[in-house]
Amino acid sequence: MIEVEIVGVRLELPSNQPLVLLKESHGERHVPIWIGTPEASAIALAQQGIVPARPMTHDLLCDVVEALGRSIKKVHLTTVEDSVFFAELVFDDDSVVSARASDAIAIALRIPCPVLCAEAVLDEAGVEIAETDDDDEDKVSGENAEKELRKFREFLDDVEPEDFEK
Repeated sequence: MIEVEIVGVRLELPSNQPLVLLKESHGERHVPIWIGTPEASAIALAQQGIVPARPMTHDLLCDVVEALGRSIKKVHLTTVEDSVFFAELVFDDDSVVSARASDAIAIALRIPCPVLCAEAVLDEAGVEIAETDDDDEDKVSGENAEKELRKFREFLDDVEPEDFEK
């Protein structure tokens, strides 16, 4: 398993289909996962540190786990089949519960805990964004993240979910 960072939620144009973008922590591959609007909202709210007045479903689940004296120690993205990503919540006693990838990511942001991705998932769904010669200067200036997102948006303009099927 390889640790991934949650880059954020984006809208694929022109369909306005939300996706969550992951990036391997010590590599260049990105994994786009098309998700539903409610899950996109849940992920975006957690990333922005916004706590709703009443708990959302993911908040409720985290509160129930804590009230039962347990904790979720990590999330695994285990497989991708026909463009559907499968995940697991791994608890402190190493018990495992199957979850949708979008829900697992929303929960991982709230806990917080690491998100780990199977190498096979990165191999199948990972996309490497080509780097240009001026990236070293961008890294120094702190603009690399925005440039990376711009490149990925350009990539999304020409890609369809079916492109990730074998």
